[in-house]
Amino acid sequence: MLLRVPFLCLRPHRSTMETWKINLISVWLGCFFTGMAMSQILPFLPLYIEQLGVTSHESLSLWSGLVFSGTFLVSAIVAPLWGSLADRKGRKLMLLRAALGMAIVMMLQGFATNVWQLFILRTLMGLTSGYIPNAMALVASQVPRDKSGWALGTLSTGQVSGVIIGPLLGGFMADHLGLRTVFFVTSGMLFISFLITLFLIKERVVPVTKANRLSGKAVFTTLPYPWLIVSLFVTTMMIQLANGSISPILTLFIRELSSDTSNIAFISGVIAAVPGVSALMAAPKLGKLGDRIGAHRILIAALAFCFILFCLMALINTPTQLGILRFMLGFGDGALMPAVQALLVKYSSDQVTGRIFGYNQSFMYLGNVIGPLIGSSASALLGFRWVFIVTAILVLFNTVQVWWSFRQVPTGRIRIP
Repeated sequence: MLLRVPFLCLRPHRSTMETWKINLISVWLGCFFTGMAMSQILPFLPLYIEQLGVTSHESLSLWSGLVFSGTFLVSAIVAPLWGSLADRKGRKLMLLRAALGMAIVMMLQGFATNVWQLFILRTLMGLTSGYIPNAMALVASQVPRDKSGWALGTLSTGQVSGVIIGPLLGGFMADHLGLRTVFFVTSGMLFISFLITLFLIKERVVPVTKANRLSGKAVFTTLPYPWLIVSLFVTTMMIQLANGSISPILTLFIRELSSDTSNIAFISGVIAAVPGVSALMAAPKLGKLGDRIGAHRILIAALAFCFILFCLMALINTPTQLGILRFMLGFGDGALMPAVQALLVKYSSDQVTGRIFGYNQSFMYLGNVIGPLIGSSASALLGFRWVFIVTAILVLFNTVQVWWSFRQVPTGRIRIP
């Protein structure tokens, strides 16, 4: 029976169906370990910065923002380079580069002795980014078209499941084994992703030549409503910005609210993880609802819902209240990115969908850069609660912008060739 498994098979013939299924299972495991590894250091990263010698409230907030943003800034800069290389050399090579590179840099972060070393290593980590986007691109390019929605939805549960478990595991280890230990365990998980990718994933590379690629200007000339696509790009950036603005100060804010600081990293891990639980519950159902009533309506409603929740977060007095509101926030988060992606597909042709999603990825990285900087700056200058107020205002502006953009489009009456 083992001889029937594609990656162990000695026969020259191998069905496409078997190959993409094996690859889907393999990259699901890779995304699970990557999502868990990347999220499990988030609950205690500000505490690690404090352990490295940064003690004042203002400095701690600013350094937390810089350390969070450094990774994504470099990721945004190098993403087009890695995308071009993936077109020429294949996605598997990019997956191997990301997994092994992250494993090495993550291990080195555990040996940092001052905050500058940590900042430099987090910045270098941006060079190794891109495992999950390349995994999705690999599956999308191999899966039969009539199963692509199901396959990509299944793959996304791997990352979300890892993101749910990661903060809980990271917070527990930080409280009981020490902060540095978490970096070494995280490095091991990323190395497991590398081994899964190396031995299980199969890919037949079909290089894309420059002659076959449209220019950036040509891509937008094919779009019937280019301003709408740009509006969706901005929304992607705002989704990441809103979530990222809270990340640098979440643990510090919980510590300010809590009377018991003995297990603060674990409490922070729980509160960081709960949006993933509700997002996992909501995403499939809201996606189906969007198919029936229109993804744009789901998007606008979810943005308005998130605006209300951010306003309420500025008023809470206990970690429990924050946890409840973040759990509710997950229902909005679970609707936002799927709705944006569905709308990008709807308002672009098959010829340029890949390029549009690439541009959308760059805006996502940009939001990951700006969010922590805004959050840490607002915290340092105005206090923790103002982070939620500023984020709420930005989300409100984006809600109005999306609503206005769709007012200009005969939604649901356009067919893209």
